[in-house]
Amino acid sequence: MSYHFSKTIDRPFEQAIADVTAALQAEGFGVLTTIDVSATLKKKLGVDFRPYTILGACNPNFAYQALQAEDKIGTMLPCNVILQQTTNGKVEVSAVDPIASMAAIENAELGNIAGEVQGLIKGVIDKL
Repeated sequence: MSYHFSKTIDRPFEQAIADVTAALQAEGFGVLTTIDVSATLKKKLGVDFRPYTILGACNPNFAYQALQAEDKIGTMLPCNVILQQTTNGKVEVSAVDPIASMAAIENAELGNIAGEVQGLIKGVIDKL
């Protein structure tokens, strides 16, 4: 079982971040966090790393449902979406598969919620 959905897109990195953010918003997700991994690695370790950004996406309605179904589920929220520059100058966008990430939790109600979120996240990636 794969733990992510991915698609490679041909656009500048910063534009890809804006486009992914807009696509998430269209499906009811907000971006709670933006982590510039390459800048962090440069600052903390002094190393150069390809452009790589993590977006912490959250759909408040589904987050609320998940928290009601499983009080420790916050350890797995928000849904992470990564963007990374490829060697050919394109941008690979990958999102966590909520069903795969929650497979270890034995809670049928949570599984149903994860299935709904999976459809939304996969749809975002497919539409890019």
